[in-house]
Amino acid sequence: MQKLVECVPNFSEGKDLGVINKIKDSVKGISGVKVLDMEYDKSHNRSLITIVGSPDAVLEASFAMIKTATALIDMEKHTGEHPRIGATDVVPFVPVSGITLEECVELSEKLGQKVADELNIPVYLYEASAKRKDRVNLAEVRKGEYEGLKKEIKTNSERKPDFGPSELHKTAGAIVIGARKYLVAFNVNLDTKDIEIAKKIAGKVREKDGGLPGVKALGFSVDGMAQVSMNLVDYEKTNIDKAFQAVEKEAKILGVGVKNSEIYGMIPMEALVKTVKDTIKADGFSSSQVLEKKLYE
Repeated sequence: MQKLVECVPNFSEGKDLGVINKIKDSVKGISGVKVLDMEYDKSHNRSLITIVGSPDAVLEASFAMIKTATALIDMEKHTGEHPRIGATDVVPFVPVSGITLEECVELSEKLGQKVADELNIPVYLYEASAKRKDRVNLAEVRKGEYEGLKKEIKTNSERKPDFGPSELHKTAGAIVIGARKYLVAFNVNLDTKDIEIAKKIAGKVREKDGGLPGVKALGFSVDGMAQVSMNLVDYEKTNIDKAFQAVEKEAKILGVGVKNSEIYGMIPMEALVKTVKDTIKADGFSSSQVLEKKLYE
């Protein structure tokens, strides 16, 4: 079976399409890798680019994009709704077929060392790649964001990176790299401008505060709307339909409605099939990977 790995680098640029396209175009000419998707959001001031291919090709392509982002994004000037610590903020490797999570951990470590050695950017390992329990959760690694880490990395030994200097890159900040399973990024926009309502709902539905298993959630203001932004880290435990229903329920309690929802980036076909089967009790759907299907179209 061919080894296929997905990588979804997140960049701290969601407004300048020219910059985002230059980062994406860094992959051109690299054999064995394909860009599947690009998403960007002006309010979050953030973009993500999904690539898939052989392990070596994905490693080369991810480094090329990081190098371009380092040259084009200045974190000293960056503002946005989404938490971040660097120009290339987070780089997850996800096993697709013929490759294990452990092999993706090795890829993340290779990339981390290369980024530190060649770009002089501090690197933190997270999720399955984490060397410390307090760095498994991305939110813990990004605590204090760019501005807070800029001070703490120099003075607090607990914030020392896994690779690279104990000082942020002067424009690119730091990077979080790791290996993980599929993650579904799912946002629900509320019919209100009150961000405090979104924050209250996020607190009700996220796992760490006693909510849904495998759900991370924050409340944001996006395009004048309050948004509950969720990462579903295990869609087999909590899928998009259950997350939507939970947000809708909490919103109703607080006297507001749901305007719409959106899936951010790519998701496995199984997550959609599971939603259809579980929510409307439909039979006869097969579960093939949307990534593999799209790769060969």
